[in-house]
Amino acid sequence: MKIDPNIRLVFSTDKGRIEPEKEVEAVPDGDGIVRIHKDTKGRKGKGVSVLKGLGLDQTELKALAQKLKKQCGCGGTVKDFDIEVQTDNREQLKILLEKMGYTVKLAGG
Repeated sequence: MKIDPNIRLVFSTDKGRIEPEKEVEAVPDGDGIVRIHKDTKGRKGKGVSVLKGLGLDQTELKALAQKLKKQCGCGGTVKDFDIEVQTDNREQLKILLEKMGYTVKLAGG
């Protein structure tokens, strides 16, 4: 009998609900410099500031993103170990990160 790879066990009478095993992603190593890029691709011309090279795990990134969004008064998200903040004001982000002790560079146009 062939086993279909698309079928997996969801519930067992022994253990109850079976959760899939989560893979832990490795945090990419940064060079100690946070780079702030301006990005408009795929956003219908709206500007977004992307912070790269933080070297933090997902929970720390989410907490930092929350602080930055509150200080700037805008929205944003965390994607692939990068923080996207919905603002064009990169200078304000640079000042906030330098107050937190990060080395910051403005990258891109």
